[in-house]
Amino acid sequence: MNRFSYTAGVVAALAVLASCSPEVDQPQADEGAPTIECALGEGSEFGADCMVEREEIDGQRVLTVRHPDGGFRRFVQLEDGRGLAELDGADEVTRSLEETTLVIAVGPDQYRFDANVRAAPETNGAELEAE
Repeated sequence: MNRFSYTAGVVAALAVLASCSPEVDQPQADEGAPTIECALGEGSEFGADCMVEREEIDGQRVLTVRHPDGGFRRFVQLEDGRGLAELDGADEVTRSLEETTLVIAVGPDQYRFDANVRAAPETNGAELEAE
């Protein structure tokens, strides 16, 4: 067997093994956790690929967004009604409202949350709550 055929055989065997491997599971997310649309990384498209866990920690509503690759981001519900803020990390969070969808961007990642938008009379603005 020449060197080229051996290399081609190894590459073919690896391709077969890769196609048989199971999809990445999110064992760290609670069973039945709701999904949201997310776009992870530069230039990626939105898909309903992220799972959200909600919990109360030290009197704050915390949302943990689980990525399909096992990564995650944690957000805290802001009490002033502006939506969510990054709980961990140094990346700046930007928030925008698209009708009833709160879009959170952190670094190259973006997340879409259904938002409960209600008037906030004391600020003449809108108050957001991620659902």
